[in-house]
Amino acid sequence: MTGAGPTLDGLAEDLEDMKANIHAFASQLETTTKKVDAVASAVAAVGGQDDGQEKDGDGKEEKPKTPPFILLLTGEEYAAELAALAGWVSNLLVPTYLGDVSSSAMWCASWWEHPAAVARLHALWLAWQAMTDPETCGLTGPSVWHRDHLDPAVSQLRAPDGPFAACMSYTDRIQHEVLPVPPLEPLLTRAAGVGR
Repeated sequence: MTGAGPTLDGLAEDLEDMKANIHAFASQLETTTKKVDAVASAVAAVGGQDDGQEKDGDGKEEKPKTPPFILLLTGEEYAAELAALAGWVSNLLVPTYLGDVSSSAMWCASWWEHPAAVARLHALWLAWQAMTDPETCGLTGPSVWHRDHLDPAVSQLRAPDGPFAACMSYTDRIQHEVLPVPPLEPLLTRAAGVGR
């Protein structure tokens, strides 16, 4: 029978296939929506950006929250953030990842006195918080954290010309010295090309 239209059985089979596809898309949409909600909740929980829609007690829109750059914090806010960071550095980072101190892998027992080290360690800690939660980053988050965050940060911190360059290079001799800030000339209007 050439040129005959679709059969009833064929149409029923096509309809079932379409239902299965729609069900799969709906399930995938539900899963993706849950993941997006989990990421938004996790970001809000660690002080990250929210949707900007929240209102304070007076009904005014609150400013979106972003992870703090620790060197811009002051007073009690800085002290609290530094104390939380110090717990993570002492309990996880140093005993798990830093190993021996040497001339090619410097360290400073007073790391918190080096602003460049504080900034890098804080950024590393924020990334660790985000990347070790399977609800927000999936099962590959820890691997990404090691590759993209831990390894580069530790290499920079412990480099012979890093923030600890004048500090410990041998574990039997604790040494600490904050490197001086390089000189900086003031910007002159003429040198900057302003007014030409």
